Amino acid sequence: MSNKVICHYRVAPGNEQKFEALLENHWPTLHALGLVTDEPPQQFKGNEQDNGKPIYFEIFEWREGAVDRAHEHPEVMAIWEPMDSLCERRGDKPNMEFPHVDQIQV
Repeated sequence: MSNKVICHYRVAPGNEQKFEALLENHWPTLHALGLVTDEPPQQFKGNEQDNGKPIYFEIFEWREGAVDRAHEHPEVMAIWEPMDSLCERRGDKPNMEFPHVDQIQV
């Protein structure tokens, strides 16, 4: 499994400011705990094409085996739990998705 992850957050309208405050501390917290590589994250904000609601993407790389250890850290959970509550399900899509991907050369 790849360690690179694309986090897809479906933020409920009106929660953008609170979500961005958490996102600002997300990677620095993971990095301070030694859970992610030194490669800085990429973060994006946009709107869903079908309904115009806010979406955010964050791309970063976990250290080997760290994704499982992250769930054990209170500092991480103090960010993830509020993030979860600021996002919403949309139709049959979950409020957040975390596909792990491999970069390819085409």
